[in-house]
Amino acid sequence: MTPDDTGTAAPSKTRIEYLEELGGELVKRGLRVRLLLPRGQSPSLHVMNPDAAALTENILAEQGADGWWYWWSWGERIAEADDVTAAADRIAAVLAVR
Repeated sequence: MTPDDTGTAAPSKTRIEYLEELGGELVKRGLRVRLLLPRGQSPSLHVMNPDAAALTENILAEQGADGWWYWWSWGERIAEADDVTAAADRIAAVLAVR
C-alpha cells in the first residue's frame, strides 16, 4: 500500500499487473506474449516476434527504491513501469518489429 493524496493508503500495482499491462501494449505492436509464473521464481513476460521466432526475450517487472521498472533478462533497465508506451516501443525495436 502507498499513500495517496488524501493521506490514506491506496493499493499499488502488483508485478503481474505491470507485466499484463505491458503485454497488452506489446500485442498491439504485433508481438506474441505469454505470462510466465514459475513456482519459486519471479513472474516474467515472455515476448516473441512471430515473424522471427529466434527473437524472444523474458521481461521482468521489479520494484526498487526509485519505483517500479521493466527489466531485460540480462539485468538492464528498459523503462519505468509507469511508462508502458516507452517500454513497449523499446522492446518492439529490439525484437525487430517493423
